[in-house]
Amino acid sequence: PLSRSDFLLNTFITITLYDTDDASILDDCFSLCKDYENLFSKTLETSEIYKLNHREPEEQTFTVSADTAALIEKGLYYSRLSGGAFDITIEPLSSLWNFSGTSPSVPPAEAIEEARKKVDYKKLRLDGTRSTLTFLDPGTSIDLGAIAKGYIADQLKAYLLDSGVESAMINLGGNVLCVGSRPDGTPFTVGLQKPFADRNETFAQVEVSDLSVVASGVYERHFVEDGKNYHHILDPSTGYPYDNGLISVTILSERSVDGDALSTTCFSLGLSRGMELVESMDGVYACFIDEDYQIHYSDGMEKFLRKD
Repeated sequence: PLSRSDFLLNTFITITLYDTDDASILDDCFSLCKDYENLFSKTLETSEIYKLNHREPEEQTFTVSADTAALIEKGLYYSRLSGGAFDITIEPLSSLWNFSGTSPSVPPAEAIEEARKKVDYKKLRLDGTRSTLTFLDPGTSIDLGAIAKGYIADQLKAYLLDSGVESAMINLGGNVLCVGSRPDGTPFTVGLQKPFADRNETFAQVEVSDLSVVASGVYERHFVEDGKNYHHILDPSTGYPYDNGLISVTILSERSVDGDALSTTCFSLGLSRGMELVESMDGVYACFIDEDYQIHYSDGMEKFLRKD
C-alpha cells in the first residue's frame, strides 16, 4: 500500500491507497485537506469561517463558497433535527473552553452564561441556491469542528474515485472512511477505540466496505478539575460539557459527514433518544458506551463486528 501521514486539520491524518502506486494522488489529497482547512478552520485567520466570525458588527449577509454553504446546510439540518442539542453556532462557548492548552481549566460561570446566550442556530439563515449566509445577530459565530472532518473525508473519497482509486482508507484523526474494500475483496477492519485507553487499545473491531466509522467521546479532548472530567462536547443549553451517562458513541454510515454529525448529535441526545434517532434512519448503525462501560448496539450494528 501507498500511505502517508501528516498533522493537518488539528489532528494526525493518514491516507492509504491499496490499488495504485501513483504518489501524486496523495499529494493532491493533502493539498485538498489544506484547501478545506482554509475554508472551515475557526482559528486560521485566513479561513472563510474565521473571517465570517470576525465580521464588522453591521455586516450581516455574505456570499460564501459552495463547500462552506454545503457544510453549513448540513450543520443546520442536524441542529434542527436535534432540537439544538447539536448546534453549529456553539463557537462562543467552544472558544471559551480551552481543551488543548497547557493548563486547561473551567471558565468563570459568568463568562459561560454570557457565551451561552449567543448560541442559537436559528440566528443563521442560509439560502443554499445562492450560497448566501445571513447572520441575524451580531453575536452569532460558527464552529464546524463537529462535522468538517466528515465532509472533507467524503470529498477526498470522491476525488480518489475520480482518480481511479477503488481501494483506500482515509483516516482523519479517528474519522475513518473506507473506499471500497481491500484489493482481494475482503472488508477493511477498523478498531473501535477503548475509552480512556491507549490509542491502539480497542473494545471491538468492525469489518466494513465503503462505509465511514466515526466516534465521539468524553476521552478525546478533556481535562480533570477537582476530580471531575470536563470534555469537549458542550451542551448549548447549559454551556458546560454534557453529563448524560454516556462516554462514547460510534456511528457507521455511508457518508462520513453524516457519521460525524450523528456521533455528536446522538451523544448530545443521550442513550435512549440517540438510539431512537439512529434506528429511524436507513443505513446508519451505532454503538453507545455508557458510564458503566455497558455497550449498546443499534439494530443491525452487530453484523459488522469482527468475530474471532
